[in-house]
Amino acid sequence: MSKYRTTFIAATLVCLLPMILSAVLYPELPGQIAIHWDAAGNPDGYASKAVAAYLLPASLAVLNIIVHIVLHNDPKKMNAAPVMRTMGLWFIPVLSLIITPVTLFKAMGADLPIEIIAPALVGMILVVVGNYLPKSRQNYTIGIKLPWTLHSPDNWNKTHRFAGYLWMAGGVLMIIMSFLEVHAVYVILPVILLLALAPTVYSFLLYKRA
Repeated sequence: MSKYRTTFIAATLVCLLPMILSAVLYPELPGQIAIHWDAAGNPDGYASKAVAAYLLPASLAVLNIIVHIVLHNDPKKMNAAPVMRTMGLWFIPVLSLIITPVTLFKAMGADLPIEIIAPALVGMILVVVGNYLPKSRQNYTIGIKLPWTLHSPDNWNKTHRFAGYLWMAGGVLMIIMSFLEVHAVYVILPVILLLALAPTVYSFLLYKRA
């Protein structure tokens, strides 16, 4: 069996692994389970326990399959940094291992501060991705894929170097702000907008300057 097929099967099974916990906890779960929380950590979206316990990990498994197919069929996939390729293949499975248990334990009354956990996790991801982003060469699936970065290797490299520093700084800021108990919406949304817009503008300016 090829390495790709082994990774594909293993990652999909990991996505479904929380279903074991779902089966164990299912008799104790309430009929309706919170699956979304506002900036203050208060639930504002609900689903039946069957959806939360089983459909959630199943949906993530389907999303994982799509991601694997897209990444595997990128003709320039080897240009992405190895760590970035690995993260791309395992991000959804790890997400499934976090989201489903947190959702179920919250439903059973566990005191899990979502308003702190969410921005802290996003911040840690940004720090890791930002560190390896400059190491990826031009490809079609992993990185900042703009008309100007895909047209010019120099534009790609400079934009990803700039974005890497910016994403790491944004991630550290997000982690710090989460432990200062600033509401998630006031942390995540502005930082994500900045991290998306700044590299785009920077890449465009490089293109115009060239």
